[in-house]
Amino acid sequence: MFLGLTALASILLLAFLRVPLGIALLTVSLIGLSALYGPALAGNMLAMTISENAFSYDLAVLPMFLLMGNLLAATGISGDLFRAANAFLGARKGGLALATMVSCAGFASVCGSSFATAATMAKVAYPSMKEFGYADRLSSATIAAGGTLGILIPPSTILMLYGILTETSIGDLFIAGVLPGLLGLFLNAAVVMVICHLRPQDAPRSPSVPFDQKMRSLLGVWPFCTLFALIIGGIYFRLFTPTEAAGLGAGFAILIPLLQRRLSFAILSKAFAETVTTSVMLYVVLFGAMLLAKLISVSGIGEAIQGLLVGSGLNSYQTLFCVLAVFLVLGCVMDSLAIILICVPLFSPIVLAFDMDLVWFGILVVVVTEIGLITPPIGMNVFVLNSCLPGVRMTTIFRGLMPFIAIDVLRLILLAAFPAISLYLIHASF
Repeated sequence: MFLGLTALASILLLAFLRVPLGIALLTVSLIGLSALYGPALAGNMLAMTISENAFSYDLAVLPMFLLMGNLLAATGISGDLFRAANAFLGARKGGLALATMVSCAGFASVCGSSFATAATMAKVAYPSMKEFGYADRLSSATIAAGGTLGILIPPSTILMLYGILTETSIGDLFIAGVLPGLLGLFLNAAVVMVICHLRPQDAPRSPSVPFDQKMRSLLGVWPFCTLFALIIGGIYFRLFTPTEAAGLGAGFAILIPLLQRRLSFAILSKAFAETVTTSVMLYVVLFGAMLLAKLISVSGIGEAIQGLLVGSGLNSYQTLFCVLAVFLVLGCVMDSLAIILICVPLFSPIVLAFDMDLVWFGILVVVVTEIGLITPPIGMNVFVLNSCLPGVRMTTIFRGLMPFIAIDVLRLILLAAFPAISLYLIHASF
């Protein structure tokens, strides 16, 4: 048990010090397993972990969804989504901020990355809000908060990794993420409207758009509607698996900009290069997390923590509160990917021991991680946004985010109290 605790503490320290997560996971796990079984057997365990998973059919879902998001971002289709949302919402009080929030949700539905959503919308939406006199704290906070929807609204990279680590159906996780994601969009939009009502000077109205222009703007939305219907609709009605859906999505993400004459060889090459780089990084950290799971299992730390919680007399909800509190505290100082890969192998057996649904727990974990992405002092979404908007101070973004953090905590409470919000579509699916 001491070895397991030392390994976890070492990985958390290295992650906090910004050591590449894959290197931290692999190095510490190999050292720990070598201490238990010797270097030769630890090396064999690493080789078996890689060989068993590198060519896994389920793992192929990651690069294909990443390619789909990279292509849509690189070809400017995300800008069409914002222009359509702005045409219908821009003339309302706080309309540009509402359009940004809707665009974040739409882009997240085909992207799967919180960072990519925030970075893309910073380039697309922020200049328009700046032009019409929006306060920096509202415009930047709207983009940062909207970007967090990228890791919940399917397809989600974090949900895919969670599904692989816990051997939970990725299709069920995607379907379960729809209603909580829409709830997050609704609550964030409500926050924007309240802020605009209390501080109307922060969000001036933009000019009204003629009806015919609104209709033309809808032409830019069809790629997102097509891809979302293809991916989620196909999974929901059991027409194909998440991996097959990812392949179809990547294929259509190439075909759509090609038909629109937006796709060049340079853009395609860049999208493929970014996908390969990100996929390799994710594979390395995933293999490291799998090796860490083995170390946690053999060191006895998981059983010790489980025994401690069972012996404490806590019921399932009290135990859940303690586990989520750990995720929330770590989310304030660490990257979301690191939290998922380090903590999920540790806590998922405890969740099963208390007879809690792993799909429901996965949604709660992602929502907690969302909160961590915009919570001081680290808030990785805020760092990404600050790098895209160097003229906006970090303190300004964090101040603007306080109402969004509060509403996300409320959403977490609702999802924990009413599991049916997350699980209804799964039980109702065909």
